[in-house]
Amino acid sequence: MARPRVFVGVLALSAIRLTSASTNHIFSAHNRRQSIPTDLPKPWTYVGCFVDNAHGRIVTNQQPDNAQLTIESCVQTCSTQNFTVAAAEFGVICGVELIAGAATAPASDCNMGCGGNTTYCGAGNRMSVYSTSKNVTILPVPVPQNSSIPGSWTYQGCLMEAVGSRAIPWQNIYPTNNSATTCLGQCMEYGEYSPEYCGDVSDVKAAGVGFAPASDCNLPCPGDPIHLCGAGNRIQYYTWTGTPPYVWHTPTNIGHYDVCRVVVPLIATVGNQREVRVPPQTQFPLSHDTRRFDNSTGAYELDLSLVNQFNKAWRTMHVKSDVFCSGSVVLPDKGGRILNVGGWSLDSTQGVRLYTPDGSAGVNGTNDWQENFKELALQRQRWYPAAAVLANGSTGSNAAPPPAHLISKFFLNLLGAAPPYNLIPSYLSLPSGRIFVIYYNEARILDPKTFDTVVQLPNLPASAPAVILPQHAPYTAPITILTCGGSAPGAGIALDNCVSITPEGPNPKWTLERMPSQRYGTFMIMNGAHQGLAGFGLASNPNLGALLYDPSQPVTQRISILNTTIVARLYHSERIIPPYLTQGFTQPSFTITTTDWAYGSSHPIVVHLPKGSTSTMKVSLIAAVSSTHGNAMGARTIFPAFSCSGTTCTITAPPNAFVSPPGWHQLFILDGPTPSHSTWVRMVATLAKSATGQTSPTLWCQGFNRMT
Repeated sequence: MARPRVFVGVLALSAIRLTSASTNHIFSAHNRRQSIPTDLPKPWTYVGCFVDNAHGRIVTNQQPDNAQLTIESCVQTCSTQNFTVAAAEFGVICGVELIAGAATAPASDCNMGCGGNTTYCGAGNRMSVYSTSKNVTILPVPVPQNSSIPGSWTYQGCLMEAVGSRAIPWQNIYPTNNSATTCLGQCMEYGEYSPEYCGDVSDVKAAGVGFAPASDCNLPCPGDPIHLCGAGNRIQYYTWTGTPPYVWHTPTNIGHYDVCRVVVPLIATVGNQREVRVPPQTQFPLSHDTRRFDNSTGAYELDLSLVNQFNKAWRTMHVKSDVFCSGSVVLPDKGGRILNVGGWSLDSTQGVRLYTPDGSAGVNGTNDWQENFKELALQRQRWYPAAAVLANGSTGSNAAPPPAHLISKFFLNLLGAAPPYNLIPSYLSLPSGRIFVIYYNEARILDPKTFDTVVQLPNLPASAPAVILPQHAPYTAPITILTCGGSAPGAGIALDNCVSITPEGPNPKWTLERMPSQRYGTFMIMNGAHQGLAGFGLASNPNLGALLYDPSQPVTQRISILNTTIVARLYHSERIIPPYLTQGFTQPSFTITTTDWAYGSSHPIVVHLPKGSTSTMKVSLIAAVSSTHGNAMGARTIFPAFSCSGTTCTITAPPNAFVSPPGWHQLFILDGPTPSHSTWVRMVATLAKSATGQTSPTLWCQGFNRMT
């Protein structure tokens, strides 16, 4: 299913360098007046008196008013800006040609004196025109563009604008170079983002607007003055009449939501003992009826093997400071410790918290969160930080940690590049070892040692979380990064697109795909809202549907529409039952003996496939992840190489830490679309061990420096 697309012309009136056309003609200077300045800079000369506004302005770059205007100052103003035409009509207007079928008028019509002297400066609807050439190009009266239109766009007419709102919602003004060709090309390539407005036919119908007389659309396009681009509250309206550019699948099996009780988590982290550690906010009340439970604030551990036994599934844990809007990662040490940093206010913003899992499926652990602000704290306050394990994983030491004053602080310019839209940026380790970072509508590649910007990538039309698309052995293809949704500044209207980029490929640029609905929020793709800002009750009109993004399908055909929920999730995390569990398929299974994997090593497993065969089986590795605010910190999907003989298959681990940084991964096998339960394996780099046997990988933490 795809929606028809529309284009509307520019309403902005600014214009500079105007282009010529094959239908223009040349006007030769004649009929000079006697009261003409003789000290104009060469080669400026008087051209004549011209009629203005018969079909619109004949020169369009209006300059600031000047009560002391003279012809000399008029020419000087235009000349210093490299224009070749200067016109006086109560004020200064500059250009490089005359437009709108400019016609000559009798010299006596330009009879109003200039404000600064007695030289004549045009009159009502009359312009005194000067130029660097005696031969001035005059473009014809502009008309709607009906030919040489890109793609399958068709001109429909002059559309009225909605009263008090926009008939078509998405705006990005290019005041100097807009044209129907430019705008239609942008609508076709970038969806909502165009030289002024793009949208859907449904937007126009919902606005309830109709067509105006053709003569109401009478303003020339800034980038193509022989064609029209609407007018005040009038729209040059085009629609896409070709093959729908986007296909959204509607599968029969769409999964369903399972609403868990106790807590709406702020942060959900999958631990390596088949449990979920959930440190939610510690001071703010939670939504709906969760406050009736004693353990509705704090931290909790959920045993996924006991989800149907409410009283046994949840274990109350304890944090000592406020972890609201903090960041987490699972460390690559043997204990699979969870590190949580930052927080809400005061000491919490410098908090460093560690949890070492010690339970197993069906058996609760006894360990709890460890934190001592006086002994271990961040050097800077962090609110909405991001955290990432980098590729080197080699900074651990048996020596005592150095005092904080011996470690220099480094200010990242990117943190100040786009406030306040730079909270919880996405940091992803690239196969080159460098760091990809995305925040608001900017993205760049950083050096992993100096954190200097190595590559400034093109801007993108979004402000949303990012994820690396699956990597496949032999890992020679450059990786692709996807981000979906987000919102534009101002009213926070959510975007209905996904964009992807291959940051280390040749000539990286963003490829846009549209979603069936707008979304501000998280990535599966699910949750979020149609409008607003994250947190503090600032989002509205929740998006209750879920989408499935399949990167194996062709671009523009990758999204399937799944089920909807009854509970709005505008800010944080939740659980969904995926479609394969509602089809009644028996999940495959496997056994494995070695779970510490060196890079490039081989490991046998024995598989049981209820439905398919090893020839169609897939093996995947999902890196340990912590999710909050739609940012899946640490997320990575690997499809490693494997070979099978009978039911015994041998998996080859990724070749190095650049392909997948050291750490814990969930190992799955897939029988067709149906995955097994996972077993945790650990990618082992050369990690130094501390006196306690733990390891300390390089960690990157950033966020907003919140001073309270």
